[in-house]
Amino acid sequence: MWLLPSFQASLAWALLSAALATQLSLQESLLLKSLGLSTKPSPKTHGPVPCVLWRIFQRRKTLPSTSKDLGDACRVEEFNVPGNIIRVFADQGHFIHNGQPPRLLCLRKRLYFNLSVLEEDERLTMAQLEIKFSHNSYPSPSQGQGLELRLYRSSRLALQGTPAPERGQKLLVERSFVQLHKSLVFDLSGVAKDWRTHSRNLGLILEITESSGDGASALGSGGCTSINSFLDTSLLVVTLSQQQCRASRRRRRSAEPPPVTPSSLCKPRRLYISFSDVGWENWIIAPQGYLANYCLGECPFPLTAELNSTNHAILQTMVHSLDPEGTPQPCCVPVRLSPISILYYDNSDNVVLRHYEDMVVDECGCR
Repeated sequence: MWLLPSFQASLAWALLSAALATQLSLQESLLLKSLGLSTKPSPKTHGPVPCVLWRIFQRRKTLPSTSKDLGDACRVEEFNVPGNIIRVFADQGHFIHNGQPPRLLCLRKRLYFNLSVLEEDERLTMAQLEIKFSHNSYPSPSQGQGLELRLYRSSRLALQGTPAPERGQKLLVERSFVQLHKSLVFDLSGVAKDWRTHSRNLGLILEITESSGDGASALGSGGCTSINSFLDTSLLVVTLSQQQCRASRRRRRSAEPPPVTPSSLCKPRRLYISFSDVGWENWIIAPQGYLANYCLGECPFPLTAELNSTNHAILQTMVHSLDPEGTPQPCCVPVRLSPISILYYDNSDNVVLRHYEDMVVDECGCR
């Protein structure tokens, strides 16, 4: 019989732990949903972070605190387009092998970028295709000619290993180049918008050929050698989430320290949130954590200007002083919040830079 109380205590603790785990799981699901994620990402591979996303993240992190209105947080200044979410989609396509290719054809590749992860309320404002090579340059041909690139929009699906049907292609871009010192970039905003709204996304067809001069290859017989092995393509997409980009224009965190008040009064308190503590370090790239803060303190009568009180709160404290049992005191709550940007892997292993409103408590007040 002496084992029974111990068993009951163990059972009670197990039930309490299960209840707490359920509540934490629910809270995590709600937070992930507010971050635009259906489930917690579990990236299979931690691919490299595109340089452009690092640059934008670092720029936003180091902006002078009083120099920008939060309206700019709803715009990507680097590209001069509206947006608060930037994704880089890796190419999921494949090379198309036609048996014996034409003599001047270096490669033919189907490019495919899965845009289905975009949320319905996101407005696509820019899509930019980047084609880069791991080698910095090609030998300069004596005839001043080098390679020719053609990019087609595919409207008919070709099976892997079979030639793409000519009638199912629409020429989008044609460009010649001799030496490659930087990536080739193409604006595909119109195509990407159409993929989302009007037509099925069947991807693109990329062709690279050698330029011909006097009936011969300008680069010689080895001009196309191993070009397949160092080609890399990606699609950078900027979208604007209307829910998170609100009409109100709050200011960024003020560089001025808050007024000194007694410790018992309503004011911001320090709270640092580490993503490793909540088990999110596997998919959040940066930052590792941030200073979130919280509000705590009393709202006593009479309320002062330092407590950021509304007229309603002032009247409520007056009534509370006369009838403390029937009327509660005003609450100490956030009255000014500021955003942060988070760089992370989403559920499709894409690298995403997203700007989130209302993440840091800057000022508290009695409401």
